[in-house]
Formats: sequence, C-alpha cells, structure tokens
Amino acid sequence: MIVVDMESSGLDPHKDGLLSIGAVDFSNPKNTFYAECRLWDGGHADQGALNINGFTMENVHDSTKQTEAELVAAFIRWSDSCKEKTIAGQNPATDREFIRIAAHRAHLNWMFAYRTIDLHSVAYTHMIMNGKEPPRMHDHSALNLDAISVYCGMFSEPKPHNGLTGAKLEAECFSRLWYNKPFFDEYKEYLIPWKK
Repeated sequence: MIVVDMESSGLDPHKDGLLSIGAVDFSNPKNTFYAECRLWDGGHADQGALNINGFTMENVHDSTKQTEAELVAAFIRWSDSCKEKTIAGQNPATDREFIRIAAHRAHLNWMFAYRTIDLHSVAYTHMIMNGKEPPRMHDHSALNLDAISVYCGMFSEPKPHNGLTGAKLEAECFSRLWYNKPFFDEYKEYLIPWKK
C-alpha cells in the first residue's frame, strides 16, 4: 500500500489544486516521495488552507515550480516502484480524489483503485478493541492525525503541515496499530503505549 498525504490550496478538488504530495511505500520505509508544484492555471487558493500548510500566495503561483500535471506524472512514475498501490492514510479518499482529478485535468492515465485504507478507521477500531473510548467533539469522532499519533506513542504533526511528514507519521501509526512495532528507525525511541 502507498501511504499518501497531499497538501492543497483548498478543500474542493474541482476548483482548488494540489500543492504537494508526500508518500511512503509501506512495503519499504526507504522508498518515499515528496514534491511540490504551483497551482494550476485557473485554480483557486484559499488563505485558510494556506495558513494550515504553510504555503503563501506567492509560492503557489511561483512559475519556477513544476506544474500540477508534472507533479502527478512524477508521483505515478514513482508509484511503479511500489508492490501494492492501494492508497492509504488519514482521510485518504480526499487525497485520492485531489490526485485523481489533477490527473484527469492533465489527461494522465489513472491506475489507482477506488478503495482506500483509512487510518482513522483502523485507530478507532484499535481503541474500541482495547477498551478505550475514542475522543469525540460535537458528537463526532475527534480522531485526527494528531490524536492518533499521540495514541500511538508519537507526537503531534509539526506545523505547518507537510505532505511527507504527514505520510511518514501515518505509516508509523499503521505499523504500530497493526504490528505493534515501529516502522521507521527514526521513531524507535518513541515507545508504543500498549506494549509498556
């Protein structure tokens, strides 16, 4: 599976655009991908989204950056090195849709499946099976990546958000939740709480 975390210029994949893609090959922790692009011509940029991911209006329109089409093409080429191409992550359907629609805008072949593996569901199930009450806010699950990472003995995602940092934290959490072991050597010092 490929753990993916993208950053975008807003929440609507039809009017907003990709700004970066971070990805981790779950079968090989050393095989990662990260690249940025400029906003597609005609794309909308929401200042609120940029505040979260740290991009500025100037750098989303930076003509020296590769295009969205070039970014997606590079990601698809990189994914050829992965054994299994199921997209996974925190809310991966959103990441998949942004990348799929960007590929469609660029007339690129889309070879990824519709099904995704959602870290939220895996963590929610893990908590329930271990007698823990998943956190809620406004009568909904509050298991965002920060809450899941802390539950897994890690740390909140550094701000501003970064696609590769997010993908690495998500891959780490998948490994801890499924296999009770760290995924990346750099995170071995963080103990898994339910193994203490």
